[in-house]
Amino acid sequence: MKAKAGPPAQKRWSRILLAGPGAICVTVIVMAGMTLWLPGGRAGIDNLVLPLVLAPLIWAVLFFHACLDRSVGRVALIALALLLTHGGLLAHKWANWPSTAKEGGR
Repeated sequence: MKAKAGPPAQKRWSRILLAGPGAICVTVIVMAGMTLWLPGGRAGIDNLVLPLVLAPLIWAVLFFHACLDRSVGRVALIALALLLTHGGLLAHKWANWPSTAKEGGR
């Protein structure tokens, strides 16, 4: 009998999805959410420039974590936690955005 050499197909595909499109989606959301909690700096634009500069690093960390961690569940949990926290920050910011009807009535 020949033993299987490698992970089952379901784990392999979930790892591929977490390392590929999952890492890109989480990177974009984290990058957008970082603008809300980073300080503005002297010129007032550091909170916009720093996420753009750090985007490749964020993607690389998520990609290599998805490729190298033994537990696919842990990879998914960390990616989901990042996605939910920064997505929640963005949703909270957009929910408090003044509407155009209120602005026009001033």
